[in-house]
Amino acid sequence: MADEIRTSKISAIGGLARSFNSALFSDIYSTLIGFLSGTRSFYIILSLGVLTVFVASISGLDAMRIGYRHAYNITREIPWGIIISTYIFFVVTSTGLCIVSSIGHVFGIKDFMPIVNRAVFLAVVTIFAGFSVIFFDIENPFRMAIYNALSPNLRSNLWWMGTLYGAYMFFMAIEFILLLLKNHRFATYAGLAGLISGVAAHSNLGAIFGMLHSREFWYGPYMPIYFIASAVMSGGAAIIFFTWIGYKVNNEKMDAPMERAIEVVSKLTAFMIAVILFFTAWKVVTGLVGSPPKREVIKAMLVGPYAANFWGFEIIIGMILPFAILLGTGFRNVNMSFLASVLMIIGIFFMRYDLVVEGQIVPVFHELGVNEYRGLLHYLPSLHEIMIITGGMGIVASAFLIGERVFNGHKSEGH
Repeated sequence: MADEIRTSKISAIGGLARSFNSALFSDIYSTLIGFLSGTRSFYIILSLGVLTVFVASISGLDAMRIGYRHAYNITREIPWGIIISTYIFFVVTSTGLCIVSSIGHVFGIKDFMPIVNRAVFLAVVTIFAGFSVIFFDIENPFRMAIYNALSPNLRSNLWWMGTLYGAYMFFMAIEFILLLLKNHRFATYAGLAGLISGVAAHSNLGAIFGMLHSREFWYGPYMPIYFIASAVMSGGAAIIFFTWIGYKVNNEKMDAPMERAIEVVSKLTAFMIAVILFFTAWKVVTGLVGSPPKREVIKAMLVGPYAANFWGFEIIIGMILPFAILLGTGFRNVNMSFLASVLMIIGIFFMRYDLVVEGQIVPVFHELGVNEYRGLLHYLPSLHEIMIITGGMGIVASAFLIGERVFNGHKSEGH
């Protein structure tokens, strides 16, 4: 009798294992077939993205070989360049995607649910791209990772930034895996943990700038708040942009729930544009009556060498035109929302670049009347720097395209 029971248990376990293996191989096979069923243009674009990442990696390794001081155009006076601003661009977008997705998945607003899976996936991809870019700006990145754990400096904003963003990336990856497994209860918990760690990390990133006494353009308590507000704007633009492209890649027509999701995200994004315009206006007004170094930066931004970036890209392309397009179409035209998102992403990239570079163009000895430091400092990215940031964009593009095919357009249960 005991032998019969043991035999039946072994048979049951064997049957379960065979069923699991069969289901696993079936899923792998269907995923592979789905990935291989793309159009020729899909594989061409994916190949270009992968090639960009490869070339950028070679450029980054070459910069390590010859030394960053020789490969990059950063100096002792302007130590933060376009690599830092691009890192901020990616992590701001990632945090924004997390916040936008949490409105649906964590807080239960149903209109946002169709974009949740794609937004969470892109949040992981963009934070990884940000880490990949800044990897080539740190002289000893592996040593930094080791001593971040072995010798933590709890009084350092930079230590908190690395730690909190690491936790954020972990929780967002767990959330995405749980969403794939359709375990929505624990995915919600992971999403909440990701939201808390992401907002904490991002406000801390703003504090890195806001707590620098020697840089008058950055210094002040509004920076962490500004970073969070601009993150929501960036995340809204990103999810509109990638959702529209995702449907084109998959050759599908957007259904009513997704169109409704794009509409509500467009409304949220337009509102955040208005908030950032408000912040920007008061930044200019307070800067003009601020200390001499801050006034110099504001003048350079309004009528000086950075006026084209500020008025042309940040204000007109990044905010005014998208706001007018979204408002003028009543938020219901998906194609026009996509156009607005394209303009916003371009403008936001320049917004991050200007924030980082402009804060350093006034020498810290400017007020002392030292001849060598009377004028504004200048910075232009080197070829190595440009290639590295292009590689970060290649990572996002390649991962996005692969994700669209492997995860079947990030369909959710409610979609």
